Amino acid sequence: MGGVSNATLSPLPSADRPDVAALLREALLAASFTADGLLELLGAPAYAALARSETVPALRATRGDTPLETLVRLFLLQQPVAHARVAEFLPVHACVESGWLVPTGEDEVAAAVDVRPYGGPDGEDWFIVSDLGCAVGGAGGIGSKDEDEDVVLGVGGASTTLAGITVRTPVSAALDLGTGSGIQALHAARHATRVTATDLNPRALHITALTLALSGAPGADLRTGSLFEPVRDDETYDLIVSNPPFVISPGARLTYRDGGMGGDDLCRSLVQGAGERLNEGGFAQFLANWQHVEGENWQDRLRSWVPRGCDAWIVQREVQDVTQYAELWLRDAGDHRGDRAAYQAHYDAWLDEFEARKVKAVGFGWITLRRTTAAEPVITVEEWPHPVEQPLGDAILAHFARLDYLRAHDDAALLAGHFRLVTEVVQEQVGLPGAEDPEHVVLRQHRGMRRATQVDTVGAGFAGVCDGSLSAGRILDAIAQLVGEDPVSLRDRTPAQIRLLVEQGFLEPAE
Repeated sequence: MGGVSNATLSPLPSADRPDVAALLREALLAASFTADGLLELLGAPAYAALARSETVPALRATRGDTPLETLVRLFLLQQPVAHARVAEFLPVHACVESGWLVPTGEDEVAAAVDVRPYGGPDGEDWFIVSDLGCAVGGAGGIGSKDEDEDVVLGVGGASTTLAGITVRTPVSAALDLGTGSGIQALHAARHATRVTATDLNPRALHITALTLALSGAPGADLRTGSLFEPVRDDETYDLIVSNPPFVISPGARLTYRDGGMGGDDLCRSLVQGAGERLNEGGFAQFLANWQHVEGENWQDRLRSWVPRGCDAWIVQREVQDVTQYAELWLRDAGDHRGDRAAYQAHYDAWLDEFEARKVKAVGFGWITLRRTTAAEPVITVEEWPHPVEQPLGDAILAHFARLDYLRAHDDAALLAGHFRLVTEVVQEQVGLPGAEDPEHVVLRQHRGMRRATQVDTVGAGFAGVCDGSLSAGRILDAIAQLVGEDPVSLRDRTPAQIRLLVEQGFLEPAE
């Protein structure tokens, strides 16, 4: 989630000194200040606590004087350290001169920004820069002071979720809208020839430049502005990603999370505006909140957002009633730790806003668009709150490939096709003990979306036989003979079940 930066926030290191960033990166790596190095030093419990913004276990684990312990205290725990000690393994003079470190009293230095080691998908050692106190998760109340409304957060659960679901095919041009600390731009730099990153907050763009430089990644084209405003009319992209300020709130107190538009209008505008910015076959992927409005089907609401000429797959991962939602984001801003009357007034304002809009709940999830020339785009809106296996980028790419296959094959073509049961699918039978037949049969995936779907005995038998050697029609004919059913009738009623099993990824075309 990504205003004008305020003087009350800490001055940032220079973004025009790539030489210093390279020296600092080299020194951090030499001291094993990496994701793996942190895990080994801190141990799993303290490492996990740090990801929850709890620092006490990490402070206890870094009471020694090794370079790695010193760097953790300096860059992650915001502890001043002795100038002379840091000078033994960091280019202190250059870091102070360029603003990465700030001299404090008694011959000590402190970090000007949070620097968090972050492991790339292929084992890359990256570093995510953010404002002090914001290396992980939410702002922890830092945003409760109005002067800090433009604070830039580091890596949170939403950031890593979006990075994990993004399709990672080689592309010419990628666009990261609302770049924040630059994590999406950093991922995109691995597989995009050109990366453009935008943000309403100039401070976020500055920090993105620092993240890319310290991670040894190519620089991005950084542009200030809201949504698609910084994008020229003639510019199109193969990939658009955004973890936008999607929080539905009364007003826009915090730039990193509050969109400043009424209700879910920001997310709707983002989705609707993406279609014309995509090249043919290009993907746009977002995290979003959406309103559940009284008397309205939430799935229909989301279908109305999808731009013409785009297939869409929208997955609702979570739903909160309006009281849960208000409490979550009031805590995020630290309001619960302030004046009780002020907290209750803020809470009341949230509920007033929802009541005026007839909102009864708020959904959260993923939205993926793909530009298509198909005469009839396919829009899938579903609820799947269950655990999934990240990264999901390949699974999402496969989902749209299956859409293409099903769109090109009518029922007759499906029956002539050859299919395979995908790996790591298990069958579960549910029924009373001792019963001759199960009440129902469930197929369950152990990879990707980890779906479960109920099938009848014919569907289960069909899936179990699919190894690519026989056509679907011949398998059904054999099943019909086995169960004593009319083969024509079975051929007529089974393609819908085959279509569902292919769409959900249980079966794949053998060809």
